[in-house]
Amino acid sequence: MASAHGQVANLLNPNYKEDVTRWLREDCPSFDYGGFVVGEGMAEARLLGKSKSLVQGLLAGVPFFDEVFRQLDCTVEWHVHEGSSFDPIKHCATVRGPVRKILLGERVALNLLARCSGIAFKYLSLSFTACLPSHAITNLPDPERSAQLLSLIRVHSQNTILAGTRKTTPGFRLVEKYGMLIGGCDAHRYDLSAMTMLKDNHIWACGGSITKAVHAAKAVGGFAIKVEVECQSEEEAEEAVRAGADVVMLDNFTGEGVRRAARSLQKTFREGEDRREFLVEVSGGLTEDNVSNFVCEEVDVLSTSSIHQGVKHVDFSLKIVH
Repeated sequence: MASAHGQVANLLNPNYKEDVTRWLREDCPSFDYGGFVVGEGMAEARLLGKSKSLVQGLLAGVPFFDEVFRQLDCTVEWHVHEGSSFDPIKHCATVRGPVRKILLGERVALNLLARCSGIAFKYLSLSFTACLPSHAITNLPDPERSAQLLSLIRVHSQNTILAGTRKTTPGFRLVEKYGMLIGGCDAHRYDLSAMTMLKDNHIWACGGSITKAVHAAKAVGGFAIKVEVECQSEEEAEEAVRAGADVVMLDNFTGEGVRRAARSLQKTFREGEDRREFLVEVSGGLTEDNVSNFVCEEVDVLSTSSIHQGVKHVDFSLKIVH
C-alpha cells in the first residue's frame, strides 16, 4: 500500500496544476454571473462529507481540491486526513476566501473529490470480497469495517494484489489513478509507455505468434520495460512464459480455468527444471460478486476496471457559513 511508505501526493508532477486550470476554465469560460451577484466579501465555507448510502466515506483527492482553491486565492484547512474514513455527516475541511471565488471553485472541487474518494472507497470493499470464500459473500459486514478487515485479509493472503486498469476517463486519468493509490490499490500501468501489453490484436497482427511479438517488444523496450501478454488459453500462457514475458494475463477465464492454468504454470515454471521469473495476472469481468472465485495462491494480480468504472461517488457538499 503506497500510503504506508509516504505521502501519495508527493507522486504528483506540478503539471497537474495545468489540468486544474483547464477544468476551471471549462466550468466558467466567460462571465461568472452568479459571482457578480454575491461579490468579493470574505466568507467561510464548510466541506461536509455526507454519503449516507455508503454508510461511511473515505477521503481522497486532497491535492486537487487544494489546488482549485489556491488558484482562486482561497485557503483550505483540513480536519480529516487523506485516506481516512469518516462517518456522515462530517465537517471535513474549511475553505476561506472571497465568497465569489469559493462559489466559482465549488463544483469543480467537489466533483474531483467525489470521484477520487469513490474510487478509493471502492477498493476497500473489493479487496475484502476478493479474499472471502464464495459462500461468505452473502454475509458481508457493513462497508464501515472494510478498512480494518483489509489488514486481516493481508494476514491470510499476502500475495493477492488488486489492480486497476487503463480503462480510465480521458483527461481524468491522473485523478482516478491517484484515487486507486489512496485506497490501497495497485494503479497498474499508467499509459502505453509504462509497460508493453500485448493483447490479442497485437498477436494477430504478428501472424498469431506470441513468441515473435514478445521478442519484438523485448528488442525495443530493453531491460527496463516489462512485457505482458494477454492469453486466452493455458497453451498461450506457456508460450508467453517461454518467450520471456514478464507477466501473463489469463483473460476471461472461468474461476476453475484460472486455478488449473495458474497451478500448471506454477508446476512447470516455478517448481520444475525450466524455471522462469514471471507474474500471473487474472482479468476480465471481475466484480465484488465473483472475484473470490479467482483467488488462489498461484495468482499474483487481480485487475479490474470495476474499481474505477461505475463507482458510487462519495457525496460532499460545500456550505457557506452564515
